[in-house]
Amino acid sequence: MSEPSQLPDPAAVFACALSLWDSCQRAAANDAGLNLSDSYQKIDHLMRVLMSIGNRFETWSCENVAFEALVEVWPYVLKDRFGETCLRVLLPSSLDQFDDDDCLRIALLLRLPVRVRDHLRVPVDIVADNPVSGSPFHAFRILTVRDRLEEDDTEPFTSDDEPFDEEWGIPYFALYGVGADGLREHIADRRTYAEAADLVQKLAPGLRLPVGPNSLAGR
Repeated sequence: MSEPSQLPDPAAVFACALSLWDSCQRAAANDAGLNLSDSYQKIDHLMRVLMSIGNRFETWSCENVAFEALVEVWPYVLKDRFGETCLRVLLPSSLDQFDDDDCLRIALLLRLPVRVRDHLRVPVDIVADNPVSGSPFHAFRILTVRDRLEEDDTEPFTSDDEPFDEEWGIPYFALYGVGADGLREHIADRRTYAEAADLVQKLAPGLRLPVGPNSLAGR
């Protein structure tokens, strides 16, 4: 794990916990079968669980989110959207099972700019113009894809997909050449973004790609 890009913000931790608290209360109000006190050995235990989730998500985000790409105020994003998004990932009665995989799931659902790193399953879709004249390709595209394990099927991996879906293999990076008509031609597959970037820059010297892109890069 690389060093965090910034230190955890207590305001962000509190925003996560408060947002999730409010969402749990709404869920309990709408579900007569959900008793939060019984699910967590009384409400004070639930509060500790929510603070633990806030700390964990903020620490994970400081390591993996490109905050410089955000246009919204970070604690406000969490206060407004974290709780409901978290409950799309976990039931309100099972929040004590929250882990780093859930951090990634929530970050993708929130459309956060997650940094592309070998240990994270994040979607990438980057298109860069080809500076080489006379080439049949006007641009190159690096796209995350994954294979269905039981079938001969490959599809793009996007922010709308479950990153740990057991029907699909680990995402990898496909390199395409893009013609003037917009049609793409598959060139090669690589395990990491760095390997795909290295290949395309050998094919098109002078081509400029993002350094350390995030999951919202591209167009």
